[in-house]
Amino acid sequence: MRPHELRVVEEKAELDKKIAGLEKYIQTNDNFYRLPNEERIRMYRQNAFMRCYSRMLGARIDAFPPMTGDKPA
Repeated sequence: MRPHELRVVEEKAELDKKIAGLEKYIQTNDNFYRLPNEERIRMYRQNAFMRCYSRMLGARIDAFPPMTGDKPA
């Protein structure tokens, strides 16, 4: 994998961890429901945007050309 491709893969992995943490907070933490409604909506939107970003990174990763040895195919 080329260095710039590896960075995209790492970025997606880090983003997916953040998504999992935010979703866990939204789904399981009682404090979430104590927040003002407007803040909860912002967090839901943040989660949706992060998931969209992750899908786009995934699409980029899927489009990486295959590697053969040390040179691109």
